[in-house]
Amino acid sequence: MSRCSRDRSEMSCGCVVLKEEEEEEKPKPSSWKDAGYRLEKIFPVYAMGRFVRNVSTSVEAVSNLDVSSEDPIWDAMRAEAKSEAEKEPILSSFLYASILSHDCLERALGFVLANRLQNPTLLATQLKDIFDNVMMHDRGIQHAIRLDIQAFKDRDPSCMSYNWALLYLKGYHSLQSYRIAHALWNQGRKILALALQSRISEVFAVDIHPAAKIGQGILLDHGTGVVIGETAVIGNNVSLMQGVTLGGTGKEIGDRHPKIGQGALIGASATILGNIKIGEGAMVAAGSLVLKSIPPHSMAAGNPAKVVGYIEDQDPSLTMRHDATKDFFELVAVNSVEGKSNGNCNPEIK
Repeated sequence: MSRCSRDRSEMSCGCVVLKEEEEEEKPKPSSWKDAGYRLEKIFPVYAMGRFVRNVSTSVEAVSNLDVSSEDPIWDAMRAEAKSEAEKEPILSSFLYASILSHDCLERALGFVLANRLQNPTLLATQLKDIFDNVMMHDRGIQHAIRLDIQAFKDRDPSCMSYNWALLYLKGYHSLQSYRIAHALWNQGRKILALALQSRISEVFAVDIHPAAKIGQGILLDHGTGVVIGETAVIGNNVSLMQGVTLGGTGKEIGDRHPKIGQGALIGASATILGNIKIGEGAMVAAGSLVLKSIPPHSMAAGNPAKVVGYIEDQDPSLTMRHDATKDFFELVAVNSVEGKSNGNCNPEIK
């Protein structure tokens, strides 16, 4: 067993899960009863070792399974790197230094991030030592970096391999850099965490406060312009597009940022302000300004945003369907006509 595997097997795990009882529940279609749906979408290859697929097993349970010495994602990445080096010999040194020379994903990721974030006063060697120390002693991060990379490969059609996420996608880089800064913040090393936050913002154009709480299986698609405030909470398996802001209204102190439920999909340039809740499995349309809480499994759009309907996907973050269906528009038209006939020009879709 490698040193990385030994270290992983000895650590304790933690993740962010929003409490379901805090959010309004909507009736779920019968098609959602197949729990295997989520597993098929999120875990075509389980992120940390093999497991027996069971339709009664939840994503949360899978995320907390005991870590084995096997790491199929890392094995796949090494195979991808060898294949890419054969196709593009000019990149062979880069691929060897970034992937093939390391014995586990944690060390490879530490190398990549250190070289992206270095500057004349933050040396790559110093950053790599810090990053390695954090990742090799935090099992929660070890799970998260794999669940995140699986999310990028599954949900981003332009990400054709695990290697592409690790080596080239700044959404992935900024998210994992935040995870390290968050761990440092929780260790009491707040000055270093804030220094990393500043550097992450400079390099990746992504500004995430190190105190924010972000779950696992997250997709920051493109990443550019994403801003996440200090007291924001993001549940597991959420997808956020470019330009998303989770900010405060300027009128609140203390807990003042949004709480995003598991499986939510937040569209490009959506702005969500205040200590409000975006329900589990909800979708916020691109360009929306959200100032009030959104119920679970609902679709919100507009400026200011209003609930315009409810969606069939249990987790829209997994399907990444931003467009409404023809049936939805027909439903809007029918309700609009009925509303006008009843003297209500803005009927709410039930």
